[in-house]
Amino acid sequence: MNATSGLALPPRPNDGALKNGEEPASKTQIIAIYGKGGIGKSFTLANLSYMMAQQGKRVLLIGCDPKSDTTSLLFGGKSCPTIIETSSRKKAAGEAVKIGDVCFKRDGVFAMELGGPEVGRGCGGRGIIHGFELLEKLGFHQWDFDYVLLDFLGDVVCGGFGLPIARDMCQKVIVVGSNDLQSLYVANNVCSAVDYFRKLGGNVGVAGMVINKDDGTGEAKAFADAAGIPVLAAIPADEDIRRKSANYEIIGKPGGRWSDLFANLGVAVGEAPPQRPTPLTQEGLLGLFKGEAVGRSVVLEPATIEDMCAPELLARPSLEVVYEGV
Repeated sequence: MNATSGLALPPRPNDGALKNGEEPASKTQIIAIYGKGGIGKSFTLANLSYMMAQQGKRVLLIGCDPKSDTTSLLFGGKSCPTIIETSSRKKAAGEAVKIGDVCFKRDGVFAMELGGPEVGRGCGGRGIIHGFELLEKLGFHQWDFDYVLLDFLGDVVCGGFGLPIARDMCQKVIVVGSNDLQSLYVANNVCSAVDYFRKLGGNVGVAGMVINKDDGTGEAKAFADAAGIPVLAAIPADEDIRRKSANYEIIGKPGGRWSDLFANLGVAVGEAPPQRPTPLTQEGLLGLFKGEAVGRSVVLEPATIEDMCAPELLARPSLEVVYEGV
C-alpha cells in the first residue's frame, strides 16, 4: 500500500491475513493489541499470555512500546534486554545477535522487547520498523507459535505504530480501553485506522475490546456497541488486582481468583473473528458521556485581532502618505 511504500519490510509469505472472512491460511494467529499509554495493555497481555501457555498454547509476547515495559510484569519486575539495544551492542563488537540474547521465557511464555531510541534521540515509530527488520533476520516468519501477541502504544499515530494494520502483518486487532474519554478516543482512532486500510484493500479487522479497570459506568461498553465490536472481557477495578499488579504478580494463573476471567479471555481472543469497525465521530464519542463530564455546553467564541495584539500596536498611526486632490 502506498501509505507504507517506503518501508523496507518484505511481505510475509502465507501470513494468514484474512480475506473476505476466510479462515487464516497459517495456524499462527498474530494479534496486535492497542490502547492508550497506561491503560493496562501490558498487565492484560502478561496475564493473558501466561494463561494461554497454561492452556497448552505456544505463545510469543512482543513488546512494541519504546518504554520496553511489556514483559516486566511477566518477569516479576525484571527488564529484559531489547532487540534494538542488543543489536547495536553486538554490531559494535562485531558479533551476531542470537535468539537467546533477546528472547526469554517463563512457564511456557516466550517474550521479547523491541525497544526504541533514547528520549530525544530518534523516532519511536522508526524504532519499531527497525525492530521488525531485525526480527525478520532472526527468522520471525519461520517461528512456530499458536499466538504472537504484539503490544503497541495506541495514542501515537505515526506509521511505525500502525505497521501491523497498514501492512497486514497481523490478522486482527484488540483494543484495551476503560470508561474514560481519552482511552476511548484512542480506541476510536485505532478503529479508524483499521477502517481506512480496509478501504484500501487491507484485511486486518478488530476482534474486540478488553475493558480494563471497569467501574461499571458503561461508557466503554457503549463505545464497543456503537463501533460494532464485541467486548471480550471486562476486568474490574478491584483492589486485589491493583495491588498484585503493582507488585508484578501474575493473577492469570489456573486455580486463582481471576483464573476464569483470563481463561475465558484466552478463548475469546482465539475465536473472535476480525471485523470491520464503525468509527465514531468526535460528537458521537462525546455523546457517550454526560455533558458535564466533557464540557459539551461550551460554545466556541471566535477571537479577534484586537484580542491578539497589544493595544499600543493597534493604535499605531499609519505611515501611508495621502495626497489631497488625488
